[in-house]
Amino acid sequence: MHGMSKVVFMGTPDFAVPALQKLIEMQTVVGVVTQPDKPAGRGKKLRPSPIKVTAQAAGIPVYQPKSLRREEAAAPLREWQPDVIVVAAFGQILRPHVLELPPHGCVNVHASLLPRWRGASPIQHAILAGDAETGVCLMQMDVGLDTGPVYVCRSAPITPTDTAATLHDRLAGLGAELLGTYLDDIVDGRIFPTPQDDSQSTYAPMIKKEDGRLNWSHSAVELERRVRAMTPWPGAFTNWRGNMLKIKAAQIYAGSVPADQPGLVIERQGEVIVCTGDGGLRLLDVQVAGKKAMSVED
Repeated sequence: MHGMSKVVFMGTPDFAVPALQKLIEMQTVVGVVTQPDKPAGRGKKLRPSPIKVTAQAAGIPVYQPKSLRREEAAAPLREWQPDVIVVAAFGQILRPHVLELPPHGCVNVHASLLPRWRGASPIQHAILAGDAETGVCLMQMDVGLDTGPVYVCRSAPITPTDTAATLHDRLAGLGAELLGTYLDDIVDGRIFPTPQDDSQSTYAPMIKKEDGRLNWSHSAVELERRVRAMTPWPGAFTNWRGNMLKIKAAQIYAGSVPADQPGLVIERQGEVIVCTGDGGLRLLDVQVAGKKAMSVED
């Protein structure tokens, strides 16, 4: 029987929480590294990351370096003497002095089927592209961005109603499951990583606020995906009568609409439809900036 590994966990947002919880349950988590507390809300009070909250609740020491770029910044990690470092959505690129610190290297939990969707926002990009499935991989980290060899992947379907929020939660759970099932095998050398096929790689750059803006000259199919991919953040939006209108939910309209007037709003039988570059988009749930969300009937 495998003894518990000494693990240092590096992660920051909600996505990483199920992974940390699984490691606390199954291994010896000797320390957690997460991003510094960030000002949040109207009062700009410093708010700890979800991972810091989880670690403190479990009595695990937390280290919050601004950066691990310099070798001395990694001193606390060396003192913890981990067998392996597990990384999930940490938010910093790691240098060789960290990657090579534990005897079994750094294992990353990445929310895509690598080499597709390397980068910071794989969940949103998989929805935007209309992928039928995505998944989670455990990979050995190297100096590149999600370029290291892969130990194991598990796929998950993307349903027609998935938002980045629902898919995020499923993949976070899946990542935790993979760690629970395979981390011992990785540390004990029972499974070996396979190099990625770089020719098949695609890149998922970080989503920015402006990515939520709907361009009505795109097709209804693309716009409907964008609404789901931008939920919960930054939210899909458009300008309407001088205000920002957030579009919380929409669906492709089955009927025909004028072909050459993208952005034209039509009302039919109480339904609100916007003409697009190809087809119509029916708005289901909208919110004028600064007001409560409402269904279109209101």
